[in-house]
Amino acid sequence: MMKEKRIIPCLDLLLDENGGRVVKGIEFEELKDAGDPVEFAKKYEAQGADELVFLDITASVQGRETILDVIKRAAESLTIPFTIGGGISTLENVQKNLDAGATKVSINTAGVKNPEFISKAIEEFGANRIVIAIDCKRNPDISVEGVNVFEENGQKFWYEVAIMGGNEHTGMDTVEWAKQVEALGAYEILLTSKDRDGTCDGYDLPITRAVAEAVSIPVIASGGVGTLEHMVEGVTEGDAGAVLAASIFHFDKYTVGDVKEEFRKRGIPVKD
Repeated sequence: MMKEKRIIPCLDLLLDENGGRVVKGIEFEELKDAGDPVEFAKKYEAQGADELVFLDITASVQGRETILDVIKRAAESLTIPFTIGGGISTLENVQKNLDAGATKVSINTAGVKNPEFISKAIEEFGANRIVIAIDCKRNPDISVEGVNVFEENGQKFWYEVAIMGGNEHTGMDTVEWAKQVEALGAYEILLTSKDRDGTCDGYDLPITRAVAEAVSIPVIASGGVGTLEHMVEGVTEGDAGAVLAASIFHFDKYTVGDVKEEFRKRGIPVKD
């Protein structure tokens, strides 16, 4: 029997003079202001969101910690779980974010650079408090050894792990890194396709499905939602345990309730 699928609005944060704003861009660039993060979060909880994700998208690039003020305000206003990610690079960072009220923290760049950090964070705080975020991008150079090659529309490629807010490529294969992450004790993976981010063209289903099939832990599909059908595809064709979206919620194209209603129509189990 299919497990209940989670619907997770994502709020990308950009530090400003007001302490943090929700922004949305395309392929991690061309950012535009969407509003106050805590007000968005409260709206999504009222709509029936299962969880929320806050991503401080420039923290790693700027070499700073996450926006703790937003976390504290969110924790005071919300009852549903929420994850914070961006610039989490030390056990002290993890502790600060959890102390500020985050349910879970998301590790990305620092984990790629030092996989031992992932295992130490899990050992220190528990696997259910740590989410491993993986950003990836298609790479057409299939001469690279040891990578999983895909083909679509006659084009061959593999998925390379990207870090530093998607700005730096690593030479690492996404499927293999996901397997390693699971071996390190990870509880779940947040998988984002940089190629699809903000495009509204739908999830990058080949890599979503490949990672979901390669690991036994839940995979959160992220990047590219433009329609309700895209979210359905994320769990049916992509085999994701949860689907994450930003633009369609921020600009009121759909509500979380709309997504859940569509899932129920398709026989996909979701929480009330």
